[in-house]
Amino acid sequence: MSTLEHKVVLITGAARGIGAATARAIVARGAKVVLLDIDPGPLDELASELGPDKALAAVTDVTDLGAVEQATAAGIARFGGIDIVMANAGIASYGSVRRVDPAAFRRVIDINLTGVFHTVRAALPSLTSRKGYILVVSSLAAFAPAPGLAAYGASKAGVEQFASALRLELAHEGVDVGSAHMSWIDTPLVQDAKSDLSSFGEMLAALPGPLSRTTSVEACVDAFVRGLERRQRRVYVPGWVGLVGWLKALVTTPVAEGRTLALVPRVLPKMDAEVAALGRSTSARNLASGAVRPESDGG
Repeated sequence: MSTLEHKVVLITGAARGIGAATARAIVARGAKVVLLDIDPGPLDELASELGPDKALAAVTDVTDLGAVEQATAAGIARFGGIDIVMANAGIASYGSVRRVDPAAFRRVIDINLTGVFHTVRAALPSLTSRKGYILVVSSLAAFAPAPGLAAYGASKAGVEQFASALRLELAHEGVDVGSAHMSWIDTPLVQDAKSDLSSFGEMLAALPGPLSRTTSVEACVDAFVRGLERRQRRVYVPGWVGLVGWLKALVTTPVAEGRTLALVPRVLPKMDAEVAALGRSTSARNLASGAVRPESDGG
């Protein structure tokens, strides 16, 4: 019997990618899920697929604490409480610090970092009473910076620190906290970046060894499910990401940065030109779903 059986799991960023695939996998193991996302179409489709006795969907912007609290309360009313939170909602922006749309940059921080705080804050009373578990989805980007993705990297480093502080705050109350760190996963976020920007593909291809490879969503979900079942402190996808975490002080040394520094003068201007041609600093999917507003306050 899975340790997830009869558990209630709240997942943000649940409509697509890792969030949706993890929801399917844990429902198959007997869990019930509260699904939060800003995009109603795929979210409602997933909830219908899983069934009303197993899933509740709530269209929610995680940057709105009141909305997250309302969605969490609806989940508690339906299923009796929240045992596990998987704070997974995240987006990325494109372009150098010099050229990225400030509104898109700010939205990345709001969703990826403040949204995690809102999610935890809303569910914490139930998690504490049920001695639950929180998995904060960070990234390899918390350890290894990438030019043109400063907002994403900063947000993921921020949520890693948030998870570590939260672990210290909640341990005496019986609540466990983990953080997940993935390399490139074949999700809509990575697919959209590859489709929009040939420069992103060039940057990826130039990374050394396994850093250039993309991992399947299925492999990521397998690792996430194990992490949720075992209440792990760290989830690494693939496993070698853990080594990068241990060696992160070396990743930003002049020697380690040499290959990237040689690439930047050619690839970063190309990325900025591609972003300017697109007329947006994020994916079309993010704009269509409302995750990022089309208006900009400069750039």
